[in-house]
Amino acid sequence: MPVCAVPVRAVLAACAVLAACGGPPPPPPPAPNPPETITYTAPVPMAPETGPAAPPSATRATSWVMPDLVGVGLQEAQDRIQELTGYGILITTSHDATGAGRLQVADRNWKVCSQSVPPGATITPSTRIDFGVVRLDESC
Repeated sequence: MPVCAVPVRAVLAACAVLAACGGPPPPPPPAPNPPETITYTAPVPMAPETGPAAPPSATRATSWVMPDLVGVGLQEAQDRIQELTGYGILITTSHDATGAGRLQVADRNWKVCSQSVPPGATITPSTRIDFGVVRLDESC
């Protein structure tokens, strides 16, 4: 196939002629959509629905009496500590009371056999509470 050499000036001149004869220039491309802004708001623990809102922090309790939670489901025991303390104690721990080292992945499948803090003892936000648990269908 023969190669044809066309001078650059000729190409530019042809483009100028075509532009002059061709009508209005094409519209500019549409502007891109502005990026979306995503705002994340961290969840805030809600006060229990039973009763008035928590009192101001100046009068909020800083200690509580540990309840007897032996025989209660693990999830309920955790919930009761949070409710009792107004979320002053958010986290409790648990361990397999059989010694088998099983993890409590679904807390609702376990029940409390022992608690590290005896019933009636004073607990504070710095108290570490650990529950010894077994599966619901097992004996303590």
